[in-house]
Amino acid sequence: IPVGHTKSLQEKFESNRVIFSPEFLREGQALKDNLYPSRIIAGSQCKAGKEFVDLLKQGAEKERIDVLFMESTEAEAVKLFANTYLAMRVSFFNELDSYSLAHGLGTKSIINGVCLDERIGSGYNNPSFGYGGYCLPKDTKQLLANYEQVPQTLIEAIVSSNTTRKDFIANEILKGNPKVVGFYRLAMKEGSDNFRSSAIQGVMKRIKAKGVTVMVYEPALDEQEFFGSQVLTNLDEFKLQCDLIVANRREESLADI
Repeated sequence: IPVGHTKSLQEKFESNRVIFSPEFLREGQALKDNLYPSRIIAGSQCKAGKEFVDLLKQGAEKERIDVLFMESTEAEAVKLFANTYLAMRVSFFNELDSYSLAHGLGTKSIINGVCLDERIGSGYNNPSFGYGGYCLPKDTKQLLANYEQVPQTLIEAIVSSNTTRKDFIANEILKGNPKVVGFYRLAMKEGSDNFRSSAIQGVMKRIKAKGVTVMVYEPALDEQEFFGSQVLTNLDEFKLQCDLIVANRREESLADI
């Protein structure tokens, strides 16, 4: 939601009991993040807001939880800026990887050297096809929209970088002139069945737009087609039919190819 939405509801209903409490739940880790929250934030200055926070604390197993009370507009901004920062880290290491691939350098060595700086740290540094899922794409665009009257260049770059990365990956794949490209799994992360806005779909669309046949291996799908591409659930058959296979994770079942 845009920054200021909760305040507009408070004014509309003439009540401070409309509050905003952002969640910070990771894909595939939602239960753990509820039980051991990084922080609890309530965009509220009223008694009901405190009672709501107490309920969240009672439901958690973590004993010492950082709790912040602030204005609803500030809480809305926290959510958008936190996710945009995470998207920025994804984009940064993706562009590092693009540079490394273009110059024949070892991405892993560079990332290890960069991340040993304690100010940078080793989290959220794994190159990918771009940030995807339900939260980061919409939240980065929402934050950018909120900057309409404020000078900025970085937020816009984070949004556009995601498109640039998918273009780069697609072009790298097409360099080999494959006739059939297979995509191994659509789910964003290992242990997840969520295909929603997964970054790999953006790469798929670019490959198909060049007239290359695309096949999908996704055992979690019941349909025989996914956006016009054939879906296979037999991995051996999938391997035989594809000239090149794109995977967003390393798994033992792919070791032979």
